[in-house]
Amino acid sequence: MSNGKILIVEDDFDISNMLRIFFTGHGYQVDVASRGSDALEQCRKSLPDLVVLDIMLPDMDGYTVCKEMRTTTRTSHIPIIFLTQKDERSDKIAGLELGADDYITKPFDIEELKLRIGTAIRTHQRLNMTDPRTGLPSARLIEDQLRSIMRDDNWTLLLIGIDNLNPFNDAYGFVAGDEVIRFTAMLLNEVVDSQGTLDDFIGHASNDTLILISVAEDVDAISAQLRQRFDEEVLAHYNFMDREQGGISKPDGSLAPLMRLSIGAVSGKTQRFSDIREITEMAAELRRHDQI
Repeated sequence: MSNGKILIVEDDFDISNMLRIFFTGHGYQVDVASRGSDALEQCRKSLPDLVVLDIMLPDMDGYTVCKEMRTTTRTSHIPIIFLTQKDERSDKIAGLELGADDYITKPFDIEELKLRIGTAIRTHQRLNMTDPRTGLPSARLIEDQLRSIMRDDNWTLLLIGIDNLNPFNDAYGFVAGDEVIRFTAMLLNEVVDSQGTLDDFIGHASNDTLILISVAEDVDAISAQLRQRFDEEVLAHYNFMDREQGGISKPDGSLAPLMRLSIGAVSGKTQRFSDIREITEMAAELRRHDQI
């Protein structure tokens, strides 16, 4: 199992390649970006568990990248460690004031960097900030986001459940089930990246349930594309026989249906809510109706 996904933002190929090889060898999934704009795009499309961010980049400095990540809803929760040749106290303070989680200067001890990265990821997960399987914001951050939308009415919430995941786990095992959860999270990120906005929030609400809070004009289009792509692409997680017969054979001879998405949608555009429980309870009820 991966220790987490790291994005290395460094324009020095020798350093980025050394870090990629080292951390891949220690069980991390590692992506590399040499420009700040590439890093921001990669973060939005495939959320890393942590970003190692150089300050001196060819197109924008690391401070600008950090500020952009912290002010963009979808990436605001991701831990950031600055990696730089600057060691002045004022530089460190500037980075930390922008919301960086840690700061290490070059030349650095790679074992120390490994410890700091591992600690930052584990601390973030222990504080119930992100789900370790998807890297998406979980309970605490979801609640914070729900409280923030109570002050506005230009939002739509989608509660997105993976139906028939339990029979799949029984037949294929929990490792395969976790792959389906990660696939669904990645799919949701891709759809929101193409049809949503940078202020849209994606979270992992429970084992089989994701959440999207969107300010996009056409959330129905997001929902429709998500359903269509899930129905087509989830088939790759089944073997040939189950795909052909449209389900998983049960001991009594019946079929457990293939996985599908059920979605409950509520909107501040059409209804007022007095607290966040009203929002989640209504979304859960509408999702149950969608399961029928």
